[in-house]
Amino acid sequence: MPEQTRIALTGFMGVGKSSVARHLAKLLGAERADLDHFIEQETKRRIADIITEDGIGRYREIEAESLVKLLNESSARIISLGGGTWTIEENREMIKRHGLTTVWLESTFEHCWQNIRKSRKERPLAKDRDTAMKLFEERQAVYCLADWHFIVRPGLSSYAVASQIVEEVF
Repeated sequence: MPEQTRIALTGFMGVGKSSVARHLAKLLGAERADLDHFIEQETKRRIADIITEDGIGRYREIEAESLVKLLNESSARIISLGGGTWTIEENREMIKRHGLTTVWLESTFEHCWQNIRKSRKERPLAKDRDTAMKLFEERQAVYCLADWHFIVRPGLSSYAVASQIVEEVF
């Protein structure tokens, strides 16, 4: 992998962006960063609390500010984005300006929903199945704007997905 190559993983919540990023970093010997984790460290608040207490609009502002800071200050070559980060045009432009290659991890709603339900992470934008499905459907048209597209099939490990990305992208 060329030293300057940086990638950003996007996709719906529960698809496995953080897990794939972890494996990618190990396979490539590269540093990784997780935008959600970065936001929580910067604000010293959980994302669920920011959304619940301050609203989604304010959260998106914090997310954009954090993305700029992460892109400017981090040497991470693998960045996992939040599920909604890529849906904001200004964020997409910022990621492109910084020269990152974007990778959409796509899966079925059912696969993502099962992972959301199993997760201990609170997901205020997916409080119930219908709300989550509507959001999933809305975001598909924007996720497809990513440079690369990998289908995450149920039963396929995040390590296998990371290996496939290494093989095809790098």
